[in-house]
Amino acid sequence: MPSVSAHVAAALSRHVSHVFGVMGNGNAHLLDALERSPGVTFTALRHEAGGVVSADAHYRAGGGLAAATATYGAGFTNTLTPLAEAAQARTPLVLVVGDAPTSGPRPWDVDQIALASAVGVRTYTVGRADPAATTVIAIEHALAYSSPVVLAIPYDVAKADAGPITRTPEPRRAPELAPATPFATGTVTQIARALAGSQRPLLLAGRGAWLAGAGTALGAIADATGAVTATTALGRGVFPRPEFDLGVTGGFGADGAMSVIHDADVVLVVGASLNQFTMRFGTLFAPGTTVAQIDTASTATHPHVGLYLRADAALAARAIADELAALVPPASGWRESLDIAALRDHLPGDALAPDGRLDPRSAARRIGELLPEDRVVVSDGGHFIGWANMYWPVSSPDRMMMVGTAYQSIGLGFPSVPGAARARPDATIVLTTGDGGGLMAVSDLESAVRVAGGRGLAVVWNDRAYGAEVHLYGAQGLAPAPMLIPEVDFAALCRAVGGEAVVVRTLDDLEALARWRERPADERRFLLLDLRVSATIRAPYQEEILRVNS
Repeated sequence: MPSVSAHVAAALSRHVSHVFGVMGNGNAHLLDALERSPGVTFTALRHEAGGVVSADAHYRAGGGLAAATATYGAGFTNTLTPLAEAAQARTPLVLVVGDAPTSGPRPWDVDQIALASAVGVRTYTVGRADPAATTVIAIEHALAYSSPVVLAIPYDVAKADAGPITRTPEPRRAPELAPATPFATGTVTQIARALAGSQRPLLLAGRGAWLAGAGTALGAIADATGAVTATTALGRGVFPRPEFDLGVTGGFGADGAMSVIHDADVVLVVGASLNQFTMRFGTLFAPGTTVAQIDTASTATHPHVGLYLRADAALAARAIADELAALVPPASGWRESLDIAALRDHLPGDALAPDGRLDPRSAARRIGELLPEDRVVVSDGGHFIGWANMYWPVSSPDRMMMVGTAYQSIGLGFPSVPGAARARPDATIVLTTGDGGGLMAVSDLESAVRVAGGRGLAVVWNDRAYGAEVHLYGAQGLAPAPMLIPEVDFAALCRAVGGEAVVVRTLDDLEALARWRERPADERRFLLLDLRVSATIRAPYQEEILRVNS
């Protein structure tokens, strides 16, 4: 008879096409069943954290819900940091793990339910009688709450007989939240009238607007009012008219663009949480600016918001666009009066910094010119995150992800590559990571090379330091030794696991990327660029953090 693990695998396989993880005692029977399930691809990672990271990146890259798997105990505890990241970032995924037997914990077992709960994640435990139904409930929870969920299989239950496999119900999805109440429709009218009367209207969108499919309606609002647009770091590419887009707000934005945003008199924020970085620590908008927000949170997410509409971003944006069509406001003409391209431009940097190492700004600019057009950028956390966000254009929000920033972690970069590669097999997956985070995740450098192959590229900003700490605490006079890293030859590490690699000391060395790009993907290997950059060049966003914390 089919086992409990076979029932779980069968239910998963109807809703999940990719599973990532590491095999152990607690999930061996599950992986055996998944290997025998049609339509499911298992991708082995080299660290349990990597399985969760890959499942997270798979969803963010537009590949849909994915699952991760690990064993019990030490295998499970290794997943906690990326599990917390997925919870903070609101990424739905299913982590299937082994657990203590129903007879009671062994010396190496821990309270996994409590640990998952501590990072904001719900656990569902399967039994002999309901493994498939419990699996569907877990999937339903992940999708309904945009959250990771743990599905636990007790050790003594995993291979128990569970009877014939039967069809399970489809997971239910919550209906879209329409602005249908009298108060909501009144707020729609207020927002539309404020935009219609604005002289300097601005639309600011985040990843939530993209997930809701609000881009077209937001474009209609911008065209009707003559609004300029801007996005959060995770919302890049959501607006259909890039010629009127000022780019990313906050520390990743150009100074000229931020000055224009500060001049806006009416701002509509859609699908963006307005965190401290997006808001430049409260200084993004001028005092007196009318700020309206559309989100699914129960209340406004920043004190500067004066009009709040709780609704699905796409439905609300269409309602506002319809209201504006009835009002027929004169376009403000503001966006046509601005040189958007000049306002968005960032400092080009110098060929080399004063210390003789690469200037990360000029390196980032040149890499941005050389990258394959069809690309997905995945970013680890660290000081270097500003360079890709400032200098590398992306075409849509699902082509730029920062796995780790929601939880302020580093070391999740290399395992992001396999997840994104499975989601976008025809695109080039470009990783941007630092030497500190790269060393934390180095076990899954092999996974990145193996899975992405000739469609994988890693850029390592190797400044021989934990850069964020150098620029924040070194600037405050703290002892530098704990912030420093002996120079590591990442190029040699990449070659050791089957990739190509180049040590980049000058801009001319980047021609290796141009040559790699021109070769067919199936005739080349994964490429790693080991950029020996200066630790003396501080990213603009870090200047803001330093100013606030000094």
